[in-house]
Parts: sequence; C-alpha cells; structure tokens
Amino acid sequence: MSLMAVSGQMAAAQAVKQGPADRLTIGGYGEAVMSYNMYSDNFGIYSSPADYADSKGHGRFDIPHAVIMLGYDFGRGWSLGMEVEFEHGGVEAAVERENEEAGEFEKEIERGGEVALEQFWIQKSFMPELNVRAGHIVVPVGLTNNYHLPTQYFTVYRPEGENTIIPCTWHETGISLWGQAGDWRYEVQMIAGLNSTLFSTAGWVHDGSASPYEFKPANELAGAFRIDNYSVKGLRLGLSGYVGDSFHNDITTNTSDQYKGVTGTVMIGAFDFEYKTGGFIARGNLDYGHLGDIEYVNRRNSSQNHTTSSPYAHSLVGEAAMAAGVEMGYDFFSLSDRLSADGMKFYLFGRYEYYDSYIPAEGTTPNDWTDKHRIAVGVNYYPLPEIAIKAEYSHRFLKTPYNPEPSVSIGIVWAAYFKH
Repeated sequence: MSLMAVSGQMAAAQAVKQGPADRLTIGGYGEAVMSYNMYSDNFGIYSSPADYADSKGHGRFDIPHAVIMLGYDFGRGWSLGMEVEFEHGGVEAAVERENEEAGEFEKEIERGGEVALEQFWIQKSFMPELNVRAGHIVVPVGLTNNYHLPTQYFTVYRPEGENTIIPCTWHETGISLWGQAGDWRYEVQMIAGLNSTLFSTAGWVHDGSASPYEFKPANELAGAFRIDNYSVKGLRLGLSGYVGDSFHNDITTNTSDQYKGVTGTVMIGAFDFEYKTGGFIARGNLDYGHLGDIEYVNRRNSSQNHTTSSPYAHSLVGEAAMAAGVEMGYDFFSLSDRLSADGMKFYLFGRYEYYDSYIPAEGTTPNDWTDKHRIAVGVNYYPLPEIAIKAEYSHRFLKTPYNPEPSVSIGIVWAAYFKH
C-alpha cells in the first residue's frame, strides 16, 4: 500500500503527539527510467504491421512518477493526508469548452506530462476496526492500486496488465470506511463513477476516471471494496471489486430517446496475493472487468465531437477486459550474513503476464493486437531499504501478423519518509 495509507494507519493507532512539528509526516516516492524499445514507435504498427517488421527501435528517458506526501495528526483521532504526483515531468495543459463559440474545444499544451492531486482527505479514527476517510482517495482495486510504490514490485515500470485496463493509480473523490481486526483488513468506498466517453480499445476503462475539465462530473456514483487476509505467516490474500454506471457521467447528459435507460455499468473483480519467506517473494494478480450496454456505448462514442481539440477517445470499447500476472524474485544477498546485516538486497526476478484490453461483444470485429503476453527478467539492487536500482529485459508476444515488442529498461527508484 502507499506511504500515505501507512501513515493513515499509524495516525489511527498512535496517541496524540506533543507539538505541531511532531504531528507532521513528510514522505514520497519516485522513479527515473531509461528505456530502449526494439520496435517501431510509429502509430501504424498495428494497422500495417508488415511495414514496420524491420524498423529501428527508439530510446526514451522518463520520470514516470515523482510524488510528495504530507500527513498531519490533528489529535483526538483526526488526521489529514495529501499526495501530489508529477507524472512524466509535469504539465502545462488544459482543455476548455467555449460555449460562446458553438461549443468548440480549445486546448493549450506547452509541456508534456501530468500533475495530479492524488490524495487529499480528512480522516476520523474511532478505533483500529473503524475509520472514516472523506476527500480524494485511492481506489484499492487490484494489486497495483493498493501497492503502487516502486519498491513494491520488481519491474522498472508498474505491472503492465493492470496499468493498461484500469486506472492506475486510481484516485477519486468520495468517502471510505476502513479498519483492521485480527488477520483481516477491509475497506468500502462510495466514489464518483467512471465516464464511458473516455473508454478506449487500447485501455478499456483506464482513462474513464480522468476529467479534462476543472471538475469531475458526478452524475453517477459507484462503489468499491477491498478485503485482505493475513492468517498465514508471510502470505497476504486480497479480494477487491468495483461497480458503477458510466454512460451519463459526462459534462453533458445525452437526452436522446435511443439512450434512455442505458447505464453502461462497469463491473470489475480482482484477486491478488503476496508471499514472502526468507529471501523469496512472489506476487500475483487476476483481474476481470465487464462493461454493460456495449452497443450503446460504442454508438455514442463514435458520434462524439470529432474536432482535434475534443477530449473524447472516439474509440471502440471492449465488452470485457482482463489482466493476469505473476512475478517471483529471490534476494541472493540473503545468503550472506554480512550483506544482509548491512541491509542490502539483490533480487533476481522473473515476471509473466497476460492481458487483453479489448474482448469484443459477440459479432463485433476483434482487434487482435490488444491480446498480449509479456515476460520480463531482471535484477533489483537495494543499497538501502529505501532505494533500488532496477534493470530488466522484457518481451511482448502478439498474435500474427503483429510484430514482437522487446525492450530493455534501467531505472533508479526510491520510496521513503523524510519525517514522521
């Protein structure tokens, strides 16, 4: 789970500290990555794969995430948490709809990337078994959303399957009830629903939590939950899910008779686990999602405003999507008393995952390029518990006639408290 979630649990369990400075928690995490993709980055690689079979690769430098976290314990069970995230170096961009100009969309972009207020909540802790959190919160559906720090997975980038088909890190405004009793932890949320006009072939509902406006449309509400069990030493088992309507959750509600009663209900179920013993770690996930009223969602998305400044995806959406993956790693420094005593770790790891962001409705034309298998092998070196240097080789396998997509990546990551 995130540092901010850990901080929230600490605030719930600790007595009131003395002095304002002692009540402040500061932390964060981040990644800097260099990658070389040994395949073409042309937009036509899936529409005309034969034209790019022998294309040269392309290199990238990236800062996927740089996050600052702040927490404050007000006392008497009240606490504050916030998290500001800079993705890919920040952004200077906005989309607005000009009503006085026939509803045209205007967009200005000066720098790529994203800046997001990923968490901003007030919490009241009554007891370890009952805490109430309200504000902008992380939706803990799937393995990666609940455990998204770069020191909580082996690959250089976040696990690809979940990061493709559902929002990641998924954050919404709403209210959450959570608590822990014995070997069980639970969380139940009421949050703003997704927006079906932003769904796509390549990402299923991934972009549906976003809003290009200065507010988030909330015509539809949704529910999410997570349950974790720790009964077996070293093993955590997690079950999570989401359900909510998405069809009328845009800036404008479509009142056409053909769309009356259409809900576009999104349902997602996910199972995940983590097992640690000695120097060995294994993690895995299985996610499956279904989108209702798919014929109407696709009909409406294809008829949305198609101006170049429109924020809509204009993309066919699959009736379902899925992602499954497992990774295993072993810390070879655990075999040395001297190295393990210094807190250093050196993991050799492997990962396999399968995902498909577009499982079409019956009778709909398939897009076979969304059906992907991926393997990754590499190392994680921890000179300190808070810092890791990662390196990996990965290979995506696509169906014929699409070309394979191998790559190599190197990254340095960190996740730590500066003060707590």
